[in-house]
Amino acid sequence: MPTTRFIAQLAEPANRSLLGGILRGIEKEGLRVDQIGHLARTAHPQGLGSALTHPYITTDYSESLLELITPPCHRLDTLLKWLNDLHRETYQQLGGEFIWANSMPCILPPEQDIPIARYGASHRGTMKSIYRLGLGHRYGRTMQTVAGIHYNFSLPEAFWALLQQAEEDHGLLQEFISRRYFDLIRNFRRHYWLLVYLFGATPAVDASFLVDRPHQLDQLAPDTFYWPYATSLRMGDLGYQSRAQESLHVCYNNSRSYVQSLVAAINTPYPDYEKNGVKDASGHYQQLNTGLLQIENEFYSAIRPKRTARSGETALSALCRRGVEYIEVRCIDIDPFSANGVSAQQLRFIDAFLLHCLLSPSPATSPQETHEILRNQQQVVSQGRKPGLRLSLNGRGTPLVDAANQLLEAIKPLAELLDLTCDDNLVSASWQHQKDKLSDPDRTPSAHALKAIKGAGSFKQWALECAKNHRQAFMEEASISQDTAYFRALAEKSVRQQKQEEAADDAIPFADYLAKYYAQYHACCQGTLE
Repeated sequence: MPTTRFIAQLAEPANRSLLGGILRGIEKEGLRVDQIGHLARTAHPQGLGSALTHPYITTDYSESLLELITPPCHRLDTLLKWLNDLHRETYQQLGGEFIWANSMPCILPPEQDIPIARYGASHRGTMKSIYRLGLGHRYGRTMQTVAGIHYNFSLPEAFWALLQQAEEDHGLLQEFISRRYFDLIRNFRRHYWLLVYLFGATPAVDASFLVDRPHQLDQLAPDTFYWPYATSLRMGDLGYQSRAQESLHVCYNNSRSYVQSLVAAINTPYPDYEKNGVKDASGHYQQLNTGLLQIENEFYSAIRPKRTARSGETALSALCRRGVEYIEVRCIDIDPFSANGVSAQQLRFIDAFLLHCLLSPSPATSPQETHEILRNQQQVVSQGRKPGLRLSLNGRGTPLVDAANQLLEAIKPLAELLDLTCDDNLVSASWQHQKDKLSDPDRTPSAHALKAIKGAGSFKQWALECAKNHRQAFMEEASISQDTAYFRALAEKSVRQQKQEEAADDAIPFADYLAKYYAQYHACCQGTLE
């Protein structure tokens, strides 16, 4: 159980506002598709500005994979309004295209025809494109079309100061913050199978995603494959997984071990990638380096410690210099039943879940426990709704329902605490909604999705219908929007910024830019960062 004394301290009227200082952000991915559900291979819409420099609307792996990024917000309603506004503005620029309403992709073309995102001729833009080209060579372009929701979460400095005082820690505050965020991360990894069960919404996939990919899925329809009790195929072997990365043991026991393990993976050549080389016979870049990871973002994980990076700074360098600023939750499927792809009810529960992970004891993770964590995830991904499913907890087989109920009871005090900050019971109501999914698995998003897919006749037909409904809702809102001029100005500014960046980069060769960038990783391990 979380520290009851500190929870009681937070519940005091003088301290309730601290949790009101939580900052949240959302990064929501979504494929652009044509009117019959095929991947759109058109360029990023010109009216959305530059994908390199626009602060809120960009692309991820593919030119077709939109990414909508909200600014950090204290209030959930403000956060979701931002996401809603970004969807609405994007739809006004899509012409007849749709945003796919599922984490597993639409009808895909042959792999070589999936377009890689383009970011212009600046060194930064070139590096982003080469990185994506390398991902395609290493894992295939098909895997990179999987989409999701990333949820950024941070607590205010005053909260950390109170917690540090309560724990009688007399060190530097930022060192305390970083250490406690890693405590949160370890507990998150122990327990996030529960989020996969509660919010997984990808029990099926279109057949085009499986071309040349070995699998053991059952066939539901001529173009649809599934598992009857699956929750989130996105989080399993078919999603963002890497056989090469199975040899990478990232240590979450502290900030230094985490950084060192990732830097080693970047700096150490990996034989299979060495065979391909950095450049082809014509001198064109095929990847950024031959390490197991090109950059730290290539490491696929359900949660990341983060620090906002400055211009030209690597994410790990930022973490080394200034410590953990926030965490990024990366295991959330797009909610196909929500136009935004995520709901306030989900996020309220995730807030309580994260607080539980922070305020509960979090021992160091052993190699044996790491294996157990991965095994539990795979079990819940593939058969989470199966009656009688058992997980392994501390080496003992435990029914999933029992383990989940025990975890939910531990989270309940945090839900009640969050209710006090808003003077309502919405977080507790969300907690109860999640608890109901345990007694009735048919209430889970994955069960709802599977039922809808069967009713529509195929995964493609159902997901396309969802996308059309979402588009109609956003286009109706667009007719009464007052934000058009604001977003048009942002798009135009982003184009100017890209041109300015490209002009400024003429003074230094790209190879020198890349060498300077990678020098930061060596400095991380040697402790020589300025």
